[in-house]
Amino acid sequence: MNWSLIFSISRTHLLSRRKQSIIAALGVTFGIGTFIILVSFMTGLNKMLDGLILDRTPHIHLYNEIKPSEKQPLDYLEEYASDTRIIHSIKPKQNQVRIHNALPIIDYLKDDNRVLGATPQVQAQVFFVSGAIELNGIINGIDIQEEVRLFNLDNYIVDGDPKDLVRNDNGIILGAGLGDKLSVQIGDRVQVTTASGGTFQLKVIAFYQSGIADIDNVQSYANLKVAQRMMRAGNNYITDIQVKLKDINNAADMSGELSRQFNLTAIDVNTANAQFEAGNTIRNIITYAVSVTLLIVAGFGIYNILNMMIYEKMNDIAILKATGFSGVDVRRIFISQALLIGFTGGILGLIFGFGVSVLIDHTPFEVEALPTVKTFPVNFRLLYYVIGIVFALIATFFAGYFPARRAQKIDPVDIIRGT
Repeated sequence: MNWSLIFSISRTHLLSRRKQSIIAALGVTFGIGTFIILVSFMTGLNKMLDGLILDRTPHIHLYNEIKPSEKQPLDYLEEYASDTRIIHSIKPKQNQVRIHNALPIIDYLKDDNRVLGATPQVQAQVFFVSGAIELNGIINGIDIQEEVRLFNLDNYIVDGDPKDLVRNDNGIILGAGLGDKLSVQIGDRVQVTTASGGTFQLKVIAFYQSGIADIDNVQSYANLKVAQRMMRAGNNYITDIQVKLKDINNAADMSGELSRQFNLTAIDVNTANAQFEAGNTIRNIITYAVSVTLLIVAGFGIYNILNMMIYEKMNDIAILKATGFSGVDVRRIFISQALLIGFTGGILGLIFGFGVSVLIDHTPFEVEALPTVKTFPVNFRLLYYVIGIVFALIATFFAGYFPARRAQKIDPVDIIRGT
C-alpha cells in the first residue's frame, strides 16, 4: 500500500473539516500542555521540599543513645529465673553521651567507597544570656568546611559569611529567630552559659535560617573545638557522626550494618523523615492521577470528533471502496488522521507547556520562611515531555482506532443506495 497516498487522503480530509480538526488538535494541545505544567510544577515543588529536608539531614546519623539496659541485674540470678519479677522505674545505664573511638570510626567511614563524607558533631545544651533573660538553646560544634560541602549550610546563611567561622575560633552562627530575640547583629558578642556553669563570650559572624521557626529559635553553630571546650572535653569528644552517601538508597541497609558493627544507634534518612516521605508519595500520586485524567479526557474528545467525521464522510468512504480501496486501507486512513491530530496537537502542547513552565519558573516567590527559594519551583525533566508526546500518540491512536474499525466495515453499496 502506498503510504504517501494514505497520508495525502488523510490530510485532505482533515483540511476539508478544518474547524473540527483544529478543535481536536487543541484538545490534545491543552491536555498535553496542562499535563506538562502540572507535573513539572508539582514535581518541582516536591523536589524543593526534598532539598530543604535532605540538605540538612544526614543520610545516616550515628550517636550513642542513652537507654535502659535490656537485661537488669536481677535477670542474671538463676535462682530467680522461674519467679515473677517486677521492676519499677528503670534507670538508664551510666553511659557517656560521647561516641567511643569516634575519630577512628570517621576515618573508617571516609575510606568506604559508598560514603561521600562523614563529619563529626558535638551538641551542647546552653543558655544565651541577654540581660536578666536566659534563652534555652543548642550549639552544634561542627567542621564548617565539611558542613558546607556535604550539607550546603552556606545556602541557608541569610547574613554574613560562614567561612569566617574558620578564621574565628570563638565565632558563632546564630539561628535567625534566636538572633532577633537577642537583638544582636554581626560583630556583636553573645554570652553563653553551659549546664555545668561555664561562661563563654562568642562573636556573631553570621545568621542561619532553615525555614522552620522552632529550629531557628534555638539552634546555632560554632567550631567543633569551641563546643568541646564548653563540654570541658578533649579533641576526641564527639557526640554525633553525620554521614552523607553517594547513593541515598544504600542508607537503610548501611545504617543497620554500622549499628551492629560499632554498637551505636544509626538512623537512616528515610526513618528520620518517614512522615515527610509519606506526604511526598501522596502528592506524587495525586499529581500523576490528575495528569493522566487530563490526557484521557482529551482522548475522548478526539474520539467523538473522529466518530462524527466518519458519519459525515460516508460518501467519501463509499467512493474510496468503490475505486479499489480495501477496508484495511480505509481503517489506515482514519487512524493516520488521528495520529496526525495527536502529533500536531502533542507538539503544540509541549511548546505551550514549556512556555508556561518557563513563565512560572521566573515568577518571584520570596517568603521569609524559605530564604533559599526565590522563584516558584519547576522541574524541566525531559522524561515528562517524552511521556507527553508518547501518550498523545497512544491516546489518539485508540481514539481513532474504534471509529476506523466502523468505517472499515461500511458497505459502499448500502451507502450508494442511500440505506
